[in-house]
Amino acid sequence: MPSLRDIKGRIDSTSKTKKITSAMQMVSASKMSKAEQNAKGFVPYSEKIQDVVASIANGSDANHPMLEKREVKKTAYMVITSDRGLVGAYNSHVLKSLYNTIQKNHTSKDEYTIIVLGRMGHEFCKKLDLPVANSMLGLADQPEFSDIKELASSTVQMFTDEEIDELHIFYNHYVSAISQQVTSNQVLPITDLGGQGSVSGQYEYEPNEQEILEVLLPQYAESLIYGALLDGKASEHAASMTAMRNATDNAEELIGDLTLTYNRARQAAITQEITEIAGGVAALE
Repeated sequence: MPSLRDIKGRIDSTSKTKKITSAMQMVSASKMSKAEQNAKGFVPYSEKIQDVVASIANGSDANHPMLEKREVKKTAYMVITSDRGLVGAYNSHVLKSLYNTIQKNHTSKDEYTIIVLGRMGHEFCKKLDLPVANSMLGLADQPEFSDIKELASSTVQMFTDEEIDELHIFYNHYVSAISQQVTSNQVLPITDLGGQGSVSGQYEYEPNEQEILEVLLPQYAESLIYGALLDGKASEHAASMTAMRNATDNAEELIGDLTLTYNRARQAAITQEITEIAGGVAALE
């Protein structure tokens, strides 16, 4: 049985760990709140640019390669993960979904490539020797569009240059502080415009619809990537907050168990001392 000193040492070290995880929980909660605001604040812009694109695509003769399906010779997968651990199953779930999709749809590495945002995803692909076309590590907790502008533009350009024929994005969708859902969306070609923008005459375009579409479509595709990143970051901080809360609760439970063990051991030691003293007194009589 461990000595009283050993048990006391474990209680002290666990108490220090609890203080750390509790502080990290509060930090993650603050980051999550800001990231949630960023993600929700981006939605009106995303919806409006989609509405304009749909208005042109559905209401005019303008066309663009980014709106047209073609024979799929190579698929690109973009995956959004964290740069750090201590986020529970946040990374493992999205990476498992990516890997299962690859195993299901491809028999050769020549058929696909991966664009990675986040160190954990990059290390995963490196470990499994998966083909990575581009990656970005060390993203800010509250990323700006300028942070990923170059990567987003180069990814869209890969489709324009027919280096890839499809682009799918994998990330954790923020549902609530305690719920994140692994999500997979097709970004390119752009096909999910629904029935929006079908009302003719809603917009007037200068110089014309085709030229507007040439500029707007790449921006729209880039906005989809940035929106997924903001969503993923909100999920990351929520997962971190939950993981740290669970760690704090576990530490508190462990402290309780160790304190009970310590008190029992201390009581046993006191009882043993009393027994020895009583035995010694009896021997002197």
